[in-house]
Amino acid sequence: MVSDSMDNKIFCIGFHKTGTTSIALALEQLGYKVTGPNGIRDPDIAFNALSMCKQLVNDYDAFQDNPWPLFYREMDEMFPGSKFILTLRDEQSWMRSQLTHFGANETPMRRWIYGVGCPLGNEETYLEIYRQHYDSVRKYFSNRPNDLLEMDLSNDDGWEELCEFLEHDIPDSVFPHVNKAVDRETKYHRYVGKLMRLLIKKNTT
Repeated sequence: MVSDSMDNKIFCIGFHKTGTTSIALALEQLGYKVTGPNGIRDPDIAFNALSMCKQLVNDYDAFQDNPWPLFYREMDEMFPGSKFILTLRDEQSWMRSQLTHFGANETPMRRWIYGVGCPLGNEETYLEIYRQHYDSVRKYFSNRPNDLLEMDLSNDDGWEELCEFLEHDIPDSVFPHVNKAVDRETKYHRYVGKLMRLLIKKNTT
């Protein structure tokens, strides 16, 4: 069954690197207008994030990645009846992804969220904020199971869980798992293979 209306908002409130890009693509395939991440280049994001979100929220149907996870309470109050999706991931796998993608690179967004701008050397701090967020979300929605969906894309959650939650028919397409480690490894091996073929060709001509 397809939902009668898309008036209710969908807030994806899992932290980045938990499948947020995949969820965004899936929601777009279902017909939602999606935004996020937002404000990642704003040096004053800590002061501007909430007002920015309040300005953007009327222009889109669904929201994901930073800074949306931090404002689930405010968005719930503004848009009662909305749906919330908590993407999750094994915390050690999540931490490895943080280190791989961000390392020692600092941003105002991460400095605001975690108290320190980069994960390298601050692993326990990042993990503690990660745990606190997920605990807080689960407690907040503990008496409202119909409003919160937890999805672990690394365990092959996909269309079935998402479409049942949103009352959509399941699309006749593969769920868009993107940025998976196996995909990156495949791309890396393809790159190495191409490089080796070029070197062999060079050395034999």
